[in-house]
Amino acid sequence: MGSRIHRRLEAGRCDGFPNSSRLGAGSGAMGSRIHRAGGDGSGSGVTEGGRRHFGGLWRQRNFRLLWIGETVSQVGNAMAVVGVPLVAVVVLHASTFAVGLLTAAGWLPWLVIGLPAGAWVDRLPVRPVMICADLLAAVLYGSVPLAAWTGVLSIGLLVAIQLAAGAASVVFMTGYQVYLPSVVAAADLIEANTKMQGSASAAAFAGPGLAGLVALVVGAVTALAGNAVSFCVSAGCLLGSRPSVPPPGERCRRNLRKEIAAGVLLLVRDPYLRPMTVFWSAANFALTGYTALLVVFLVRIVGLSAGWVGVLTAVPGLGGVLGALVTRRVTVRFGTARGLLLATWLGMPAALLIPLTGPGSRLVCYVAGALVAYTGMGIGNIIIAAFRQAHSPPGMCGRVTATQRFFIFATSPMGAFAGGSVGTWLGIRPALWIMLGMAVASGSLLCSRGLVADRDLPGHGRSRPVDQQETIFANLN
Repeated sequence: MGSRIHRRLEAGRCDGFPNSSRLGAGSGAMGSRIHRAGGDGSGSGVTEGGRRHFGGLWRQRNFRLLWIGETVSQVGNAMAVVGVPLVAVVVLHASTFAVGLLTAAGWLPWLVIGLPAGAWVDRLPVRPVMICADLLAAVLYGSVPLAAWTGVLSIGLLVAIQLAAGAASVVFMTGYQVYLPSVVAAADLIEANTKMQGSASAAAFAGPGLAGLVALVVGAVTALAGNAVSFCVSAGCLLGSRPSVPPPGERCRRNLRKEIAAGVLLLVRDPYLRPMTVFWSAANFALTGYTALLVVFLVRIVGLSAGWVGVLTAVPGLGGVLGALVTRRVTVRFGTARGLLLATWLGMPAALLIPLTGPGSRLVCYVAGALVAYTGMGIGNIIIAAFRQAHSPPGMCGRVTATQRFFIFATSPMGAFAGGSVGTWLGIRPALWIMLGMAVASGSLLCSRGLVADRDLPGHGRSRPVDQQETIFANLN
C-alpha cells in the first residue's frame, strides 16, 4: 500500500541504457563527478551539443504514456492509503492493532518475494510483467466494494486483499525501476525521475483529499473502486508504449539462487548503497509505524471527519511536490551527496511537530511538520533513485533495486506491527512520539565516510567492467 514509484538486462547494458557510460552532469543534477552518457542520443531530450530539445522528455511518446499511466495510478494508490484504513475504522470499527496489522499486510510480501522479484524482472520481459501486476491489483481493489455490497467484507478479507495487492506492488515497483531506463536515455534519468517523483508527490497530495471527499459523497467502500480504475488506466498506457527492450541474454539462464546472492553481495559491499539502504530501512520502520497510527490519531484523538482526514493526509504529497521542484537546484548548489544529507538532517526533525497536533489552531503543527519533513524526504528519494539507476552494474538493475527495496520495505510490516502494538499499549500520541523520534534518529546512519567527505556521489558505477558480475558469481562457488 506504500509508495509505487516506485527494470531488465542485456550483457553490457541495463534495459535500454544506450551504453555503459554514466549518468551525467549534463542532466544537471549528479554533479561534476558523473559524466554525460554517450550513445546515439535517440530518445534523449539532449542534443549533441548539450542543449535540450524544446519540451524535453514531454516530446517522447513512450515517456508520456508511462508518466500518464503512473500519475493516474498513483492518484488511485494515494486514495487507497487513506481509503483502506477509513474502511477499517469507519465501516468495520477496527481496533488500533487491527489497523496496524492491515498496514503490515501490504508490506509483508517484501519479506517473502522481495529478493527473487529482482531476478524474475531481470529474466522476464518487464512490460508484460508490469501490466499483469496492474491488472491483478485492479481486480483485488475492485473486489472490496463488491464484498461490502454482498455483506461479506471483514478485516480478515481486507488483510488477504492487502497481502495479494502487496505482492503485485513488489513486482511492479521492481519492474518500474528497470523499465524507466528503457524509455529514456541515461543522460535524462535525473529529469525523468524528477518528473515521475513530482507527479507521484502531486498524486499523493491530491489522492488523500480526493479519497476523503469521495468517502463523504459515496462512502469509504465505494471510494476504493476509483483505485481499481486507476490500475486499469496504468495497464492501458503500458500496453500503448513500445520501448526498445532487448531479449534476455545468456545470463538469464543462471541459477536463481546465485543471481539473488550476487545482488545481495553487491549491495552489502558497496560503500554508498549500503549506508543508504541501512538508513532508509530504519527510517521506513519508524515511518510505517507512524503511518499505521495516523488515521486513528486524526479520527479518534484529534476528532476530525473523513473529509478533513483526507485533506491533512494530502500535506505529505505537497511536500513531495516541493521536493521534486527544488531537487535540481539543491544538487547543483550543494552536490548530490551533501544535498542528500542536508535534506535529511534539516527536514526530518520537523516531523516531531506532528504529535503536538490537536483541534483548531493546533492543526498547524501537523501541516508544518509534515510539509517540511516530506519535502526533505522527496529530495532524498530522487537523489537515491537516480544514483542507484546510474550506479548499478550492467545487467543487475533489477536485482540491485529489488535487494535494496527488500531490506527497506521488509521493515514495513514490522514497523506497522510495532506502531499498532505501542499505540495499544502506551496510547496513540506517545506512540507517535516514539516512532517519529526513531525516524529523526535514523538520519545519523548516513554518516559514512563517502557520503560526508564528498560533495557529489560518484558516477563510476556504470563504468565498472562488464564482467564484474562474473567475478561476483565466481565468488559464490
